[in-house]
Amino acid sequence: MIVPGLHHLAAPSETKENPVPGENLTRVEARDRAALVSVESYDILLDLAAGPGTFSSTTTVRFGAPAGSSTFIDLIAPRVHTIVLNGHALEPAVVFADSRIALDDLAAENELVVVADCAYMTTGEGMHRFVDPVDNEVYLYTQFEVSDSRRVFAVFEQPDLKATFRFTVTAPEYWTVVSNSPTPEPTPVPGRLTDAGVGVATWAFKPTPVLSGYITAIVAGPYHQERGELTSRDGRRIPLGVFCRRSLAQYLDAEHVLDITKAGFEFYEDLFDYEYPFAKYDQLFVPEFNAGAMENAGAVTFVETYVFRSKVPDATIERRAGTILHELAHMWFGDLVTMRWWDDLWLNESFAEYVSTLAVASATRWTSAWTTFSSLEKSWAYRQDQLPSTHPIVADIRDLEDVKVNFDGITYAKGASVLKQLVAWVGHDEFFAGVRAYFRRHAYRNTELRDLLVELETTSGRDLTAWSELWLEKAGVTLLRPDVEADAHGQITSFAIMQEVPASHPVHRPHRLAIGGYDLVTGNDGTPGLERTSRVEIDIDGPRTAVPGLLDNPRPALILVNDDDLAYAKVRLDADSLATAVEHLHSFRDSLPRTLIWAAAWDMTRDAELPGRDFVDLVLANIGYETDSSVVLVLLRQLTTTLDLYVAPEHREAVEIATADRLLELARAADAGGDSQLQLARAFAARARTTAQLDAVAALAYGTDHLTGLIVDTDLRWELLSSLVALGRAGETEIAAQLVADHTATGQRAAAAARASMPTAEAKKAAWSALLESDELPNAVQLATIGGFTRVVDRSLLVPYVEPYFAALTGVWTSRTSEMAQNIVVGLYPTLVLNESGVDVLGRTDSWLDQHGDEIPALRRLVVEARDAVRRALAAQERDRSK
Repeated sequence: MIVPGLHHLAAPSETKENPVPGENLTRVEARDRAALVSVESYDILLDLAAGPGTFSSTTTVRFGAPAGSSTFIDLIAPRVHTIVLNGHALEPAVVFADSRIALDDLAAENELVVVADCAYMTTGEGMHRFVDPVDNEVYLYTQFEVSDSRRVFAVFEQPDLKATFRFTVTAPEYWTVVSNSPTPEPTPVPGRLTDAGVGVATWAFKPTPVLSGYITAIVAGPYHQERGELTSRDGRRIPLGVFCRRSLAQYLDAEHVLDITKAGFEFYEDLFDYEYPFAKYDQLFVPEFNAGAMENAGAVTFVETYVFRSKVPDATIERRAGTILHELAHMWFGDLVTMRWWDDLWLNESFAEYVSTLAVASATRWTSAWTTFSSLEKSWAYRQDQLPSTHPIVADIRDLEDVKVNFDGITYAKGASVLKQLVAWVGHDEFFAGVRAYFRRHAYRNTELRDLLVELETTSGRDLTAWSELWLEKAGVTLLRPDVEADAHGQITSFAIMQEVPASHPVHRPHRLAIGGYDLVTGNDGTPGLERTSRVEIDIDGPRTAVPGLLDNPRPALILVNDDDLAYAKVRLDADSLATAVEHLHSFRDSLPRTLIWAAAWDMTRDAELPGRDFVDLVLANIGYETDSSVVLVLLRQLTTTLDLYVAPEHREAVEIATADRLLELARAADAGGDSQLQLARAFAARARTTAQLDAVAALAYGTDHLTGLIVDTDLRWELLSSLVALGRAGETEIAAQLVADHTATGQRAAAAARASMPTAEAKKAAWSALLESDELPNAVQLATIGGFTRVVDRSLLVPYVEPYFAALTGVWTSRTSEMAQNIVVGLYPTLVLNESGVDVLGRTDSWLDQHGDEIPALRRLVVEARDAVRRALAAQERDRSK
């Protein structure tokens, strides 16, 4: 699936499991149940022809267990009608409680039948129900990871109790119904009509291969579909489908999606030496999806913002391609072979992240995908790994509450970075020979880390025990710094790599890395540029590693440690190299070394080594030369963070005004209609502050001024309007008019965000009430409203909500679903008021942490992470102040 003070975080216990609330499940309970139960099959009947609140679910599960033993099966449902175990009726009021059905006095072979009414959700969990405002059509889809299949049918909700699943779905006859197995011809239900007078039909799907319950799926509604086909390496013809809502059909570029998919099939079947393991492959773009995508076997769901109704940066198109290939990789790594418990979630996500980047770079037009990986993914990993809540890649997942907050930069990006380093160490061919053996040995089964390492050790001839202990089982990121000396003639006389470790995780690790030397070289066009003139690849370990291969050579103008980005480590430049980088950053011939310099500068800013205003100057002086769309995207995000948090508050207004002016200059100078022009124009609108700047935004929005080549389409118009609203230059009249012109789900979300961003106490109060005093907002509208609420220039507007935020935390966590609660806890944390008079964000956070202890570990983790962002911001502001 494609998914902010140290002493305040309690260390996870190796033995103590979290207490079990009504919907939790511990690792110990899962292990005990897996040792007891073997599941054969599920037959699941879902009646989706009624609504809007609930649907009928009938589950028949067949499983083995020791005679006379007891266990439980999972279900979350507002109403259970009947429970029949081996022909004997059980009383729901007696055996069903806390999302569990108690099953006692089991036979060696058992059949359980559960009939229940399950709830449609508007949170993106379980069976999500959405009504399209364009045509009032209903669209449904399921999202089960981590533990929400139990919201749709009775199930042993853990990944290592695999079984076959046979779905039978009743729905309006004109709908499309998709599941993991190929879609059968529907059978009309004689005499039955929906409340709207529409005929009803039944789709009886064939059983799936053996799967974990969380990767099963049902998608139903009047979806538009495009078809394709490919031939697998074993000669099978694999049907392909691409789906979206009817009202988005005109924007669906299915041909491009299928091209990427076909390239991925060919790449993976060759790389893995294992044919695609399922009968068909459907990709469905669904509304109000919480993640980027979900790897349901043969029926992958995607966030529908990947259906582009307006122009988007090439970075977003590349991201979609990467997401398509990430989910396709999961068909082997995650679906064919699945982790035993969520401790090894990283095995699914890190592998998919690594090989999908490899596929994008090797099989698509984005050959610089490793630059994107370095800029986007590794920066995420470094940020996550420096939080007080950082954890080993192989995490200690005690229960479901733990895993729900563990879809993070360690599980995805650090794991993928470490795998990339492992490949460099053991060799590409040896690594994938081990992966191929792993698939063959464990197909349709569950595994743990050791199962993969055994295969890699066999094919590489290396003992990976020590490597695993240092890289996978210990947390933290090290910092690599060159120690270089040269004589009066510029010859290197001493060179070493210093490895610095954080006090909280004092672990020196071995690294395979390259050291690149760069000099200014005049190119064929007559302009000087930084080109690599030397390269040494070495293994380093310990606090200091000498590099004799560079001795007695002329010192390059710039020395880059971790050239080619092989290692997972923060990097610093020596003084001479840093001066060269600052002066000539835009002149690198290749994008990856330039991106590594950007990463070092950003990390220095976050670590309060480089003043925030210096980073702003560096970005504004060089971003106009940047040609990689994803790098531009990341730099503009980092620029925003620096302006919001890292520039000293007494300098912030002047720097913001100058930044907006410069962004508009850059947008006007960019290639007409180009990628950078679009990104820079959007960034300018978001940072506009003065009357003149807002006049320029209004001129763009209303068509009285144009940037040559810039098309102000529907989504860009919303962005421009939202900037005007947030500064008080537009209001409800303009929002309502734009919503009439764009009466779509996207328009409704944009309007919600704009209304919440109005710079008035009344608007903030209304947004807060909708978010905290009611739970009626759908997930996507909730996120939009949070974004609008926290979009302020006058930060004092948010001060009245500091105390209500902390007062609401526990109630939100215990009363909302996981996704909805996390959105509130993270999105509404009062980071932006850290400099407001009379507000001590750190002190108030510490008070809450001290008061609540470790009673809800997952909630505590999110609050501790948010606290750390404020601590880091205050340190960075102090550094900027001392400039």
